Amino acid sequence: MSVDEKMASTHTEEKSASTLEKNHHNDQQLERIDTVNVDNYHGIDLRTFLVYMALCLVSFAQLFNIVGSGAYSRSIAIAIGGADKTVWLSQAIVITTVVLGPPASQAADYFGRKWLIVISAVFGFVGALILSRANSIGQAIGGQVVSSVLYIGQPIVIAVGSEILPRKFRPVAQGGLNAAGAAGGISGLLGGAALTSNSLYGWRNYWYIVAALLGASAIIVAVLYNPPPRPLQKSLSMKEKLGRLDWIAYVLLAICLVLFTVGLSYGNNPYPWTNARVLAPLIVGFCFFVGLIVHQTYLKKDGLIHHGLFKKDRNFAVALGCFFADGMIFWAANNYFSFQVQVLYETDPMLIGLRFCIAFFAAIGAAASIVVISSFTKSIREPIVASFIMFTIFYALMATSKLSSGTAMWGYPVFLGIGLGWSLTYLVTAAQLNAPPHLIAITSGILLAIRSFGGSVALAIYTAIFNSSLSKHLGHDIAAAVLPLGFPPTELDAFIGALAGQDQAALAQIPNVTREILGAGVHALLNAHLVSLRGVWIAAAVFSGDTVIGSCFIINPKSDLNNHVDAPLEE
Repeated sequence: MSVDEKMASTHTEEKSASTLEKNHHNDQQLERIDTVNVDNYHGIDLRTFLVYMALCLVSFAQLFNIVGSGAYSRSIAIAIGGADKTVWLSQAIVITTVVLGPPASQAADYFGRKWLIVISAVFGFVGALILSRANSIGQAIGGQVVSSVLYIGQPIVIAVGSEILPRKFRPVAQGGLNAAGAAGGISGLLGGAALTSNSLYGWRNYWYIVAALLGASAIIVAVLYNPPPRPLQKSLSMKEKLGRLDWIAYVLLAICLVLFTVGLSYGNNPYPWTNARVLAPLIVGFCFFVGLIVHQTYLKKDGLIHHGLFKKDRNFAVALGCFFADGMIFWAANNYFSFQVQVLYETDPMLIGLRFCIAFFAAIGAAASIVVISSFTKSIREPIVASFIMFTIFYALMATSKLSSGTAMWGYPVFLGIGLGWSLTYLVTAAQLNAPPHLIAITSGILLAIRSFGGSVALAIYTAIFNSSLSKHLGHDIAAAVLPLGFPPTELDAFIGALAGQDQAALAQIPNVTREILGAGVHALLNAHLVSLRGVWIAAAVFSGDTVIGSCFIINPKSDLNNHVDAPLEE
């Protein structure tokens, strides 16, 4: 072979090697190319529609249970005791969601979505049966803890609802899930009111219904939802999948949030804030929280809080803050609106529940309006800002309510409902569109975890505000009302106790209780509750107003609302 031929051959080999290297480099780049602009939408078939409706049923059942934990906790306490521990029926849900939601969402990328949704619904079914048969508040809380595993499936339901439909339909998809949840709230309030109005143990039947809903949800999802395996689900071995999970973060998250929540819940309920039983869990929990931040910032950048979620723009970070506030905002109304109506304005459980239902009717209307909004505009920032303005208006109105505001309580929840219908829908949309498609599940998990944590913190704050104010005003105001009318001071403690406990038999045994004295005492009792609840509403209004400002920093991702389907049901 001549020198020229050798040189030509060498050049050809180098060119071939260069081409192979270039192609390999391009293949690597193709793996990284974002395909969210690819139009792979071929219409919504019957299978996709049925799967979406099954997800709506799960959402319906989840909120049916949440509403019951807040609205009927006092009915449970009246029947089996433990009024001072009823807050844990709600706290069990938020703690479980915060601790287990993100790990389950991350696991969904490696083990698939279907069985996590089904298994979580089965846990909810079992827990509801335990709660329905409880004979002590401890058993009821234990049942709710088991049932709360249901909510690890909530972020996965939200993720699946988004990824099986085109991105341009994402606001509508989330709006539909929220509307289904609102329908669950309405059914829970009205159905529960009917069950508990004439029966001391009617709440047992309520949780039988919860069990039936969750059992049906598990079966329907198991039958209908059969997606193709996800890429990582097929390519990784079991050992590799388990190794990808961020176990250290899970442990740090669980410890810090449980301790922090326990400390907040014990504050002024029953221990003072300076008590070691309050301070110790708060301090230790905060230390573990700092450890979690250090771990996720410097040691594990692709773990529980994946750094890829923050690379595109600021929407995910802003949505996190707004979701935390949204949790604080929702739980104020969920736990205290019906309570105020019951104590101050209404005795019929059906009418009490119907007033709160107005919020869910408005939420369904707001969710339905998203179809129209999405048809004319791809803006998401403006509805988010408007939603928190609606929250602010609602809580400002509640903070200015009086003993004569019973009729107004039919109208105030409209503002709350509009806020709920828009905030959840558009905040989830903003965060999911900001995330890479393979991180949608963990995005949804982190969002709902931070919302639940906000609710947990808020419940502790609201409980402390209410209990502190009530203990300050109740005895003082009743004494100031009845002593000038000639009521003997020696009978004051018994009178206050009987009045606060609505114990008619005890009141009848107290001497010198005239109709005038009784009327003055009742008025003082109601006013003490009104003043104490006002502190809760003011706090919630402040949280809402601050979030109006923060939500203005959301960026409108108009180009991302396209025909791409992130996870079609057909390969």
